[in-house]
Amino acid sequence: MNNVNDLPSKDNVNDLLIEIGTEELPPKALLKLSQAFEKSVADDLKEAGLDHAGIKAFAAPRRLALLITELAEKQADREINKRGPALTAAFGEDGCPTKAAEGFARSCGVESVDQLSQLKTDKGAWLAFTLHEKGQTAAELIPDIVRKALDKLPIPKRMRWGAGDAQFVRPVHWVVLLLGNTIIDTEILSIKSDNKTFGHRFHHPAAMTLFDPASYEDLLQSQGYVIADFAKRRDIVRQAVIDVATKENGTAVIDDALLDEVTAMVEWPVAVLGNFDKSFLDVPMECLISSMKGHQKYFHMLDSDGKLMPNFITVSNIDSSNLDTVRKGNERVIRPRLSDAEFFWQQDKKHRLDAHQESLKKIVFQKKLGSVHDKSERIATLAKTITDTLGEDSAAAVRAAQLCKCDLMSEMVNEFPDLQGVMGRYYASADGEADNIAQAIEDHYRPRFAGDDLPKDVIGQAVSIADKLDTLVGLYAIGQPPTGQKDPYALRRAALGILRICMEYSLNINVHDLIASAVNNYKILAPKLEIPDNVVDDVFDFILGRLAVYYSNQDFAGDEIDAIVSLRPGQFNELDQRLRAVAAFRKLPEAESLSAANTRITNILKKSKQAIADSVDTSLFEGDEEIALYEALQSSLKDVEPLLAKADYTAALTNLASLREPVDTFFDKVMVMADDEAIRNNRLALLNILRQLFLRIADLSRLQS
Repeated sequence: MNNVNDLPSKDNVNDLLIEIGTEELPPKALLKLSQAFEKSVADDLKEAGLDHAGIKAFAAPRRLALLITELAEKQADREINKRGPALTAAFGEDGCPTKAAEGFARSCGVESVDQLSQLKTDKGAWLAFTLHEKGQTAAELIPDIVRKALDKLPIPKRMRWGAGDAQFVRPVHWVVLLLGNTIIDTEILSIKSDNKTFGHRFHHPAAMTLFDPASYEDLLQSQGYVIADFAKRRDIVRQAVIDVATKENGTAVIDDALLDEVTAMVEWPVAVLGNFDKSFLDVPMECLISSMKGHQKYFHMLDSDGKLMPNFITVSNIDSSNLDTVRKGNERVIRPRLSDAEFFWQQDKKHRLDAHQESLKKIVFQKKLGSVHDKSERIATLAKTITDTLGEDSAAAVRAAQLCKCDLMSEMVNEFPDLQGVMGRYYASADGEADNIAQAIEDHYRPRFAGDDLPKDVIGQAVSIADKLDTLVGLYAIGQPPTGQKDPYALRRAALGILRICMEYSLNINVHDLIASAVNNYKILAPKLEIPDNVVDDVFDFILGRLAVYYSNQDFAGDEIDAIVSLRPGQFNELDQRLRAVAAFRKLPEAESLSAANTRITNILKKSKQAIADSVDTSLFEGDEEIALYEALQSSLKDVEPLLAKADYTAALTNLASLREPVDTFFDKVMVMADDEAIRNNRLALLNILRQLFLRIADLSRLQS
């Protein structure tokens, strides 16, 4: 929205309505199409210099629309100043125009050089020309702005209809371009523009005439049975579903993605309660929910104990006088769907989960990385390494890893892929597997998305980390890291998941070492695979690189994160403590001076061409400043060591802040690069000890002043 002070005079503005009426648009794409349409038109209006008070977007199953309020009637007139050749190059010794001058005149659209002006500045003089360009009207500019916006919409595959050449995501039936009370006369997608819109396909299929843009939303709602505002319609759907559930003493579970999809399918939402046979509740609730959501777009209900109720809520697009007929129709449709789920459940239970292990050899994980069975074996080996390191039950981790992909062969997961892991837990429990093994089968996929829950116990955590590391190492080994927006194996999500599990559960494992173990597993179990030497470091750096994403919603500066990441610490359980220590240290009055000192020391040590000693010879000290720094350093070492041992990095850095005064005095009074080689090397060794002490926590030289 423009600043109020920049708005054009009320006398020279009009509201503009743009509406593209279509066949039913793809529900999952509707909101994205609307947002892209709005952004493109807004950007082009700004580029054209057509000021306006604001834009409101409308998106419904059969329309994309924009209401642009107080749009300027025309562009402002403008002057375009063009500078030509310097006068010394524009005229010859005889005073006649050169070819350069004549060429510039032609480019300006004038017949002779005499019609040009001259521009004189302190730097010289040039030929010049001022073009007075008259602003175009909004009515002249809008058609092309709309066409351009429609052409840029994110439509993977456009379609043609009828005998015309127009292409869009769905056939277009009407176009409204109304500026004030005047139709902008043009063609958009082979449809002549008009001021007629259409309401609900059944409740009000006849045309409705718009006399001004501002009446659009109210006219559609009051006469046309269309709630055109997507957000408003979404709220209506949500509340209607909640109200129906409340009347049944249940709680409606409203998934945001499903809510958006249902909102995109209806123009006039009416929530209807339906029921199904209680016998279906013997099937795992996730199966029934997946069927209701995925196939029918129904909302499910839970009772006060969190158990699935034998009901569903559908959102009808018709305000029927006989909702009982609508209810019965939906109940008829859902029954065979739930019967299918029941059948798959019964069939799958006839086979033990581990009976599918051999079949996993037939499923390709990635053509260069072998089968899913191969992957399961690698996961098992790495999960054992993790649990051995943590002192946990490695046998349980191995068993969970060997079974974690077996439900991919089940009938249920084949029908409902989103249930992988979930069904593995159910089938493992039915087979009598231990609870932690069954839970780990489901949890190893976690976190599935941003903000998702993490694996519940250490066995699930180990298998989850092993699975994700195996995928990362394998894809990097064959040269397929994520690029730009392409990440088909969700490697970014996997890396962030590893970070979250290690940090939020404070797992005492070295991730760099685990990556090396994962590489070694590939060398043993996939010996033909040639793995580049840099894979371990590349995968490790990629995972560490997600730390900025992890902390994106917290108040940590990028250089504070860099101060930790640059050290490439393998123990992720300490990352949070280190980062919070740096953030706290930065607020201390000594921080800026010590950060600068660390930078100075780093630069000095980099320039040294000789190996730097690990110890200091106090007999080589020449002044009190060296002695003071050495003694302060020894005192800090004594105090800081126990703090570092218990990972109390905040207290450690606070203690090290006391070194500011002796460090500042040292640099003020002591020439580090002394002529005497022994003295110079001794001073470098002193600074190196100081630097290494800080590096046990963070690289403070990365902090910006």
